[in-house]
Amino acid sequence: MSAAAVSNLRMGQHLIRFLMTGVSATLLYAMLAAMFSAGRPIMMDPVAGSVIAYAVASAFSYAGHKYFTFSSGEGHRFEAPRLVVLTLLGLAISFAFPAILSGTLGLPAQIPIVLTCLFVPVVNYVVLRHWVFGRGLARLRNGSQ
Repeated sequence: MSAAAVSNLRMGQHLIRFLMTGVSATLLYAMLAAMFSAGRPIMMDPVAGSVIAYAVASAFSYAGHKYFTFSSGEGHRFEAPRLVVLTLLGLAISFAFPAILSGTLGLPAQIPIVLTCLFVPVVNYVVLRHWVFGRGLARLRNGSQ
């Protein structure tokens, strides 16, 4: 099999694993946020519950992408801060799209929600693959040749 074919196969595997990890993290967030706001295991303010659920889901997402999606052997000190930057970028996008598109331009709220749901995962995949876990992936590629 050619190097290009192997690279395409790996990219396809990464994309499928990325989707599996992302959907799992999203479901974990939704389940925890719902539990916390419903008083299980303790009653919380919905905002606090959502933030805690998001933090737990982000940690799950990091571990899933590091060990399952991209199988990176790079150190946490290198990759974890990069994931924090990416997470903050995603939060900024989820704030900016509605603020600009609905708040300033007067578009219906569904438009920035849909755009955020489409744009953030694409950005996340590209940034995770090339910046957060890119060094670990490069080492894997160089070690396997």
